[in-house]
Amino acid sequence: MKIDIVTIFPDFFRGPLDYGIVRRAREAGLAEIAVHDLRAFAHDKHHTVDDRPFGGGEGMVLKPEPIFECIETLNVVPRNQRLDAKQSVILLSAQGKRFDQAEANEISALDHVILICGRYEGVDERVGEYLADRELSIGDYVLSGGELGAAVIVDTVTRLIPGAVGNEASTRQESFTVRTESQPHNRADSTCSSGGLLDYPHYTRPAEFRGMTVPDALLSGNHDEIRRWRRHTALKKTLRNRPDLVDQAALNEEDKKLLAQITGNET
Repeated sequence: MKIDIVTIFPDFFRGPLDYGIVRRAREAGLAEIAVHDLRAFAHDKHHTVDDRPFGGGEGMVLKPEPIFECIETLNVVPRNQRLDAKQSVILLSAQGKRFDQAEANEISALDHVILICGRYEGVDERVGEYLADRELSIGDYVLSGGELGAAVIVDTVTRLIPGAVGNEASTRQESFTVRTESQPHNRADSTCSSGGLLDYPHYTRPAEFRGMTVPDALLSGNHDEIRRWRRHTALKKTLRNRPDLVDQAALNEEDKKLLAQITGNET
């Protein structure tokens, strides 16, 4: 996969791209990531990339000219042909659709992704209307710019590229990953898929630490008991921290019984 990042702060990405899975994916040739300084495409004396908006208002807005010129150097096909070309131009914006695991899965299947980092009060609307085919936000809050959002998307998407993570099965068992009916579910696998729930709690050695002990179920060696405990605690944690996810999760009959047990105990 090739990822191009357009930003006015290219040095920001020296850290996020040089560690962990992203770095390993780059070194293995699985991900080619390039950062482009938007100011290099502004040709006035001061390399100006922003201006005051028509109609007045607070703050400055990123101008369309340098953004269009930069994108046009990246071999991007016309917007209406990108799906067939497996490309996407993404504008990072507080007004965008909220980025989630499903969106990450879709993006990870592409060959070429361009991330435009918004800044200041926003970006000239013509960028989103005629150039970008997606407008994404990483959450319902306002950041100073799209750089943090771009780094989040790069990390989330890169780890889904085949070969980027040592144990690929782990990416199918994490929080927010919904298993479809066509995907096999190994009942002997005590970790099981998250099915759209938050992850279950994890424990490691020592089994007792400062009077705090590991749950007996995890020490039993009984895979069915471990699987059931993990599913029960995942449901419980999701109800406590993200109850909105429960309605979207892939719940089987056993899950529904566990859910009734949990809610019954809490009433």
